[in-house]
Amino acid sequence: MKEPHFGLMGLGTMGSALALNIAEKGFPLAVWNRTGAVTEAFHAAAGDLADRITPTATLAEFVAVMARPRSIILMVPAGKAVDDQLAALALLLDPDDLVIDAGNANFHDTNRRQSAGLPFRFMGMGVSGGEEGARHGPAIMAGGESADWARMAPMLQAIAARAEDGSPCADHMGPAGAGHFVKAVHNGIEYADMQMIAETYGVMRDGLGLDAARIGQTFGAWNGGVLRSYLIEISAAVALTRDPISGGPLLDIIVDAAGQKGTGRWTVIEAQNLGAPIPVIEAAVTARNVSARRGERALGQAVFGALPNQDGALVTLADLEQALIAGKILCYAQGFAMMTAAVAEFDWALDMPAIARVWRAGCIIRSAMLNDMADALAEDPTRNLILAPYFADTLRRSLPGLRRVVATAALQGLAVPALSAGLAWFDMMRIARGTANMIQAQRDFFGLHGFERLDGIAQPHGPWAQAAKG
Repeated sequence: MKEPHFGLMGLGTMGSALALNIAEKGFPLAVWNRTGAVTEAFHAAAGDLADRITPTATLAEFVAVMARPRSIILMVPAGKAVDDQLAALALLLDPDDLVIDAGNANFHDTNRRQSAGLPFRFMGMGVSGGEEGARHGPAIMAGGESADWARMAPMLQAIAARAEDGSPCADHMGPAGAGHFVKAVHNGIEYADMQMIAETYGVMRDGLGLDAARIGQTFGAWNGGVLRSYLIEISAAVALTRDPISGGPLLDIIVDAAGQKGTGRWTVIEAQNLGAPIPVIEAAVTARNVSARRGERALGQAVFGALPNQDGALVTLADLEQALIAGKILCYAQGFAMMTAAVAEFDWALDMPAIARVWRAGCIIRSAMLNDMADALAEDPTRNLILAPYFADTLRRSLPGLRRVVATAALQGLAVPALSAGLAWFDMMRIARGTANMIQAQRDFFGLHGFERLDGIAQPHGPWAQAAKG
């Protein structure tokens, strides 16, 4: 075997899958895991790829077996574990060696590490697609210096997913933490997309009385149209899966408390810092938090009753499909608008069409819509997606369904927080004159914060200011 230039640290689920992908694409690599038995077991199970993989027992051996300049991918938990490994590597690496943090790092940490004066080269990289993506082709969002991306691009584009046109779903997002920032927005959209699918499932189950099999068939049919995407595809599979123990639908016996690793929360926090409204993603994060409060929800049901109010006309499956189409457009529009805000805040040159193209395959939010989004963003990367002609036309067709779903769900007591948030945001965005003039008047009344007049006449405060002084 050739002396490897590449190494991978951390052989958990994602790290193991990514290492096999790298080896399969013809790149020899060294591997190391803090627990030596894990390294040995991984190498023993690598099969025909074992000849391209050099297992090492110590960190010093791991570094020593690689040819210079070394390129090392970190696949360890975000936070302190990354800093600990960087500190250990600082004692062993040369200035031209490159370390790539490919975990779910907070982009602020990546910025900090980039500017910390490490004695080797460093870049942060977002990787999406779960274990399957890591093994067979993820979406890759790299940040860091352009020279380091150029050095890694041949390997990263070789292991990345391929879009339908054959192009690799791996690209350079920008300097420092730009890659991890784009990955955070990706994860926020993922939270929202999953939540909206769960909400339509809830309306089908609790509003229309459909069983899991019928719901799975519906998702399967939707996956043949505009909504074709990975998440709709797996939602159909999930709903159709039978429980091997009870024989009934597995979905019906899964506890309704959603887990989270905090990446969606990072997205929401950063959006607030940027002043970028992403209410659909915020609603999705809130819904996950509420889902964990099972005891409180049980008490709420005991006090207010379990059955929703059945007043109002039931929606149709066609309405639900259109609601999900509209919700998806609104959610992605908010995500891209957040990244546009980051361009100005951090002086980044995020390539919006390129980001949409990277997300077309390999990642969790891959969707047929992303081809059209890439085209729309290529026409005008700063324009909100809802204003692009293709998506404006799609929204005109799908919004009536979204309105019926949100209105009927409210009348029936069915919670659709993300779909509702998307509709409310759209209604704010489509009105030239909103209601914030009342807020400005209130702020001036109690705090003399001032306001502007529509006619342009200078008036620093309202007449209540004199009363306040008196």
